[in-house]
Amino acid sequence: MLSVDETQKLWQPLSHQLVIPRDEATYQQLVEWLDRLIDEVGENEQHPLALLMEIIGFLIEQYENENIPEL
Repeated sequence: MLSVDETQKLWQPLSHQLVIPRDEATYQQLVEWLDRLIDEVGENEQHPLALLMEIIGFLIEQYENENIPEL
């Protein structure tokens, strides 16, 4: 397990991108990031970024469930 210091060093570069979307702008940023990851990762579950893609997808899904009305 990483120490708190190691975690902080790794987290700082991502902390402004990997966020819980609370507004449309942040939601759109996550959608764009996910699109780029999908282009890179595709369906390769062994890709080093596959879990990140899953996490971003989950954050997007939660935002949509709470803020976008179903048709």
